[in-house]
Amino acid sequence: MSEINAPAVIERLVREPGTWAVVGLSTNTARAAYRVARYLQSIGKTIVPVHPAAETVHGATGYASLADVPADTRVDVVDVFVRSELAGAVVDQAIERGARAVWLQLGVVDEAAAQRALAAGLDVVMDRCPAIEGPRLLG
Repeated sequence: MSEINAPAVIERLVREPGTWAVVGLSTNTARAAYRVARYLQSIGKTIVPVHPAAETVHGATGYASLADVPADTRVDVVDVFVRSELAGAVVDQAIERGARAVWLQLGVVDEAAAQRALAAGLDVVMDRCPAIEGPRLLG
């Protein structure tokens, strides 16, 4: 079993191509999720916006929930931009969806949800941001 914020996991998630479902991503340009999703695209990630408004963001079709993302769309990482008290439900959906990892953004902490994800075999990053980790790792 992995550990939360394992350096090798963070590096692999940043470096490897993959599809990131960004939960909380809308067209609101003032939100961190908007900027981070753009960064993820800039380093070669495919993004899937997940937000109740189901808006198209950065050219990617949005879905109201993880359950609404088509079953044939592989989701490697679920990037969680919701308040900590809502994160557990998103983590549970990521486990159900078969995601390979959950990445809880800066300030998003749910130890119990992180432990559930680890127990289900997912990699877990918590209270970190790929737009900070990426430049540090990729140069």
